[in-house]
Order: sequence, then C-alpha cells, then structure tokens
Amino acid sequence: MRSFHRKEGIMNQRLQSILRELLGTQGYVTSRYLASVNQVTPRTVREDVKQLQTELANIHAGIESVPGKGYKLTIEDEAQFRQFLQRETTGNHGAPISPEERVTWLIQKLLLAEEYIKLDDLADDLFISKSSLQNDLKNAKLILARYGLQVATRPNYGLYLKGDELKRRFCMAEYVFERKNVAADLTSLQLTAFMKEEQLADIWDILVTTMQENGVTLSDIAINNLFIHIVIAFKRIEAGHHISLYRKDMSDICSQHEYYVAQKMIARLNTHLGVSFPEMEIAYIAIHLLGTRLVAENEQANDNLKKVFDDEYYKLAKAIVEKVERELDLNIANDQELLVSLMLHLKPAINRYRYGMNIRNPMLADIKQHYTLAFEAAVIGQAVIKDKLGISIDENEIGYLALHIGAALERRNQQKEPKRILIVCASGRGSAQLLKYKLEANFKKRLFIVDTTEYYQIDQADLTNIDLIVTSIPIKKKMPVPVVEVNTILGTEDLERIEIQLRHGDSLLSYTEAGLVFLQQSLKSKEDVLRFLDKQLRERGVVSKGFYEALVKRENLASTAYGNLVAIPHPITPQTEKTFLAFVTLKEPVSWNGKPVQLVCLLCVKQGSTEDLERVYNQLLYVLDHRDIVQECIKAEEATRFLAAVSQR
Repeated sequence: MRSFHRKEGIMNQRLQSILRELLGTQGYVTSRYLASVNQVTPRTVREDVKQLQTELANIHAGIESVPGKGYKLTIEDEAQFRQFLQRETTGNHGAPISPEERVTWLIQKLLLAEEYIKLDDLADDLFISKSSLQNDLKNAKLILARYGLQVATRPNYGLYLKGDELKRRFCMAEYVFERKNVAADLTSLQLTAFMKEEQLADIWDILVTTMQENGVTLSDIAINNLFIHIVIAFKRIEAGHHISLYRKDMSDICSQHEYYVAQKMIARLNTHLGVSFPEMEIAYIAIHLLGTRLVAENEQANDNLKKVFDDEYYKLAKAIVEKVERELDLNIANDQELLVSLMLHLKPAINRYRYGMNIRNPMLADIKQHYTLAFEAAVIGQAVIKDKLGISIDENEIGYLALHIGAALERRNQQKEPKRILIVCASGRGSAQLLKYKLEANFKKRLFIVDTTEYYQIDQADLTNIDLIVTSIPIKKKMPVPVVEVNTILGTEDLERIEIQLRHGDSLLSYTEAGLVFLQQSLKSKEDVLRFLDKQLRERGVVSKGFYEALVKRENLASTAYGNLVAIPHPITPQTEKTFLAFVTLKEPVSWNGKPVQLVCLLCVKQGSTEDLERVYNQLLYVLDHRDIVQECIKAEEATRFLAAVSQR
C-alpha cells in the first residue's frame, strides 16, 4: 500500500486535530483519548505525535510525553507559535487522509465529473483499499442524498451522479469551494481555476452595484455565496447544463422584487461575459436573493414590521417563542428583539427550503457545544415550523435558529437580579470587609453582599433569600444553599470557583447517583446505547414503557452528539417523575450520527416542570468544555471515581 507524500509545511487534518486537543487543555491528553477523537489506533496516534513533534521543534515548541499521563503541549515562543498556527491552518492541505477529507474529495470528484468514474481509479487516487473506499462512498452517498442527488452505477462503466441540475449546483457551492473564512478575498476561493481574475472581478462589481442600486442588502456570507453560485452557473451553462423549474415555481419567483433585480444583474453579466443566461437562470439568481435577503436596519422598528413581513412570518416567529417558553420556561417570551430577529431569519430560511437550498452551517459544532440549551430550544422551533408549514428544516438551519435564541438568553442573563451573598469569615470584621470589597470589585453588579457573619453565628443567620455562601472557613454541616470555600485573601482560583458557582450552580452530583452510572460498556452503536439505557432504567423503575421510542424521536430531529466524544440524549418530551442524569462510558467510541461518542449523559427532566433544565445544561456544558474531565470520565472504572471526575470545578 502506498502512502501519501504530504506537502512540506502543511499539517494534515489528523495532526491538526491532535494539536487542537492539546491546545484545548492545560493538563495531559492520553493517546487513547486522541485515538477516539481521530478514530485511529493508539499506535497511529504515537506515530502522528512523533510527526507533529518534528514540526513543532522548528518553532521552539514541543510535546511532553509522560507514561501513564499522556501528552502535553509546551510552547517557548508564543508569537512564533501563533505565526505557525496561522500558516498551518490556511491554504491547500494536500491529499485527503482522514475519512472526512476523503468523503469531501469523493463528493467533489462526483460533482465535477463529466464521465463515468471507476472504483479502481478512485481507490488508486486515494491510496486506499476498495473496502475502505466503499465505506467512504457510503458516507458520501448519505450527504449527496440530502441534496436530492444519487450515485448510480453502470456495469463495466463505473459511477455517475444523477439528480436535478439546480440541486447539483447547490451542492457544488457547498463542497467544491473552501468557504470557512468569510472575510477571505473572494477571488482566492479556488475560483481562478474556473475563470480569469478579470472576469471574477467583473462579476463581483456587477453583483454589488446592482444590489446597491436596487436596495437589496445581503450579509457578507450571503454575498459570498451568491458570487460563487453565479460563477458555477456561468461554467455549467458553458458546458451545456441548464436548470429546470416547475411553472408554478417560476410564477411565484417572477412576481418578486428580487426577480427584477436578478434580471438587471443577468443583463449586465451577458454583456461582460459573452454568455446568454436563459430565463430559468434568472430565476436561479432570484432564488438566492430571496434566500439571503436582509432587512435594512431602518426597517426593523416595530412600526414597520408589518410593511416588511407577511403576517405568516410574524405568527410563525410568535408561535416558536411561545412554544419554547411553554416547554423550557426560559423567560424570553417578552424579548421583542428575539421576535424581530427570528422574523428576519425565517423569511429567507423558508425560501431556501421551498426551493431546495440546503446549506451547511460552519458554526454548527460550536453552537451545539457552547449553546446546548439554545439548540434544544431551536429543535422545538423546528417542530413548530413543520407543524405550521409542513417543512422539515435540518440541523444546519436549527443551528442558525439557536444563535438567535442564544442571543436572547445572553440578554436575559445581563438583566438578571444579582446573586445574594452571605460572607462567613473567622478572621474578624476587617478581613470580612476586605473579602466583601474584593468580591464587589471583581463581580460588580452580578452579586449583592447581604451580610457578613462569623462561623459560630451561622445557625442564627437568615438564609431565606441567600443564593450563595462564600466562606473562608470550612463549613462541614449541610447547608440549604451552595457554599464556596475561599482564602481570606482572594486568589485567582478562588475567583474561578465563585465564577463557576454563579454560572452553573450545584454540581451534577445533585442529579445522579452511583446506581445510574454504567462504565466501560461494550456497545457497538447509538441504538445499542439507547436500548441499554432504556433496559437499565426500566429495571430500576425510573422510566416506563415508551421511553426508548421517545429517545429515538428526539434523535430523529437532530443529533444529540455535541463533540468532544460526548452525547446528551434525552426523550422528546419529559417522561419521568424527577429530574436525573444517567451516564454510560464505552470501551470504544461509537458513531453517533457520524460523530465519535464515548461518554453518554442521559438527561431526564421531571414531568410538568422545567425549573431544573437550564441549571443541568449549564453543568453539562462545563464538562463538555473541559477535555481533561471527559478523559477522566472515560478512563474511570469505578462509579465513585467517575462521579468525582464529572463533578469537578
């Protein structure tokens, strides 16, 4: 088997993944954990680390290896290291090595091919076996199917791509061009291989000028997308490929202002490029304008909303917010800014779906990991859209909805009442005052010091309206409110502990117990894990019949794999009499909708109550954000050790 020859100075995706994991934690990262993330063997990880070590040695950085602990990144020159990162994470990454890279390469190959492609040729080009190729091809077919495209086979000829020309172009725009950097020079987006730079510049000028003249406003990402789609249209028309639309669709599009703008744009393009765009192609450009239009800022005032939006979108946005509030009780129902932003988003989003414009969301993984609760609220919004319009939006669009809901949650958090604090200090009034002033200086309006007291008087203190006790002396007795122990002279670690408590509340131990922790299980799939949990919890009498089906229904809406080897499955509606968490760790990762998962945190929320939900999600987010905690959980072989790891602060 031949191996790839990597371009000098460019790391492959696997090495970048290892570097990202090492950067993401201050502690050690085990080879087993890195093997799980990259879906390779520990031996391959050791070889990759050796190769990465060679790269880092040139910039006075390295990887410390300690038996029994793992690997740790060491950096001597921060400035040089940042330059290295910038250099290594831009540009062409050479031949595809990881499964994800190979799948993207296959999609590109199929989209651009004008003739049949033989399996043997693909295997040779990728330097992999036919069995590996078949596995990659299976994943490529699943992605292409989302665009309504099929990979067909003709005996003795090979593979070819079947599907509507319009859908093919939508897919080309997402997979043929790198578009991670929104601010990149548009003429550098791999387009110079398609057209001359002067032609690209002409298209860009015509696009921007026509929109400005006709009052069409697009976001930077949207104008980037439209530019790429026009280039694709030009090249596909040149090759004799044209789109077709139903007459009803044409009628709907032609009545829109965006169609008039597209007509003017195409007329100028015909003159400059010397190619004739037929009527259907004008509609194609209009679809993109319809699917990406922004409302000008001066139109966003409530007085003008009815002029800008159809009543349909106002009612839809209102229904989404109301259902989210009923089910999750997030206290965002009266956020007018959320209502406006949802309406601004929904009109182009619905147009995208009506015309089959599936789009990828480059921020999806980060949104799911850092705005987990907002994503769950967006899943509820998805159900409202399906119920009202019969349209099923996918995970990418759910992610965009989650951004708007996440912004509303941040606004709400800024308006929250400050936490009420009682200070317990054994060193006298002077020390207590010092502690008070230090807390007020660091947390400002986020907390209010109600009182200070000595330890021996704590039983007489009124804790009715106290949210948190900050103490410089250990309090061994059980208190009705959370307690944070600190030094009298507050240090960085003390402030971090208080910050965690202000953000996240009690630890996860409040919601689980040793009997709900199942470690080192040998399960082979997501379905196996869900059935295992259903069986274990039913045997313990904490869930009833239909629980597994409720889990599957939620998974069918959007994946609950949130990255960092963690999944947080839960039933589509509350099923239990109390809020609790159950955990499963796996000996080997399983594929969870395409993502490796080795730590499963099952969340069950009490029926008829949502008061616990946000606090529990905040706890889980803390675990998600700390790779070292995830590693400890996965390695644990005893429930006590697991619970100690998952409750770390």
